[in-house]
Amino acid sequence: VQLQASGGGMVQAGGSLRLSCAASGRTFSGYAVAWFRQAPGEERDFVAAMHRTGTGTRYADSVKGRFTISRNTAKNTMYLQMNNLSPEDTAVYYCAADSSVILSNLAFRSAYRYWGQGTLVTVSS
Repeated sequence: VQLQASGGGMVQAGGSLRLSCAASGRTFSGYAVAWFRQAPGEERDFVAAMHRTGTGTRYADSVKGRFTISRNTAKNTMYLQMNNLSPEDTAVYYCAADSSVILSNLAFRSAYRYWGQGTLVTVSS
């Protein structure tokens, strides 16, 4: 599976962005999908994930109530809707997918074999 992330950019605090991640080579159907982010000098951290069945989502505490993960299997694309952004959300955002991730492992970076190239989100104060 090849993943291509897009939708990043610069936005003011309080604004919104929607990231997209298009898959090619294989369909998203039957794959868990996730978003991680990496700020400069930091580890790549979990943001949000959805179980391969399409139900069962997980969110990092820092984004709960502000971010929503979704996917459109017909378009083979996953999304991350980000609302009420703050400067602390500034990072490179990566999409990930894997067919073997169980529900309890959705937040683990090591659970995902397929990664997109990342898209930069910059939130100004």
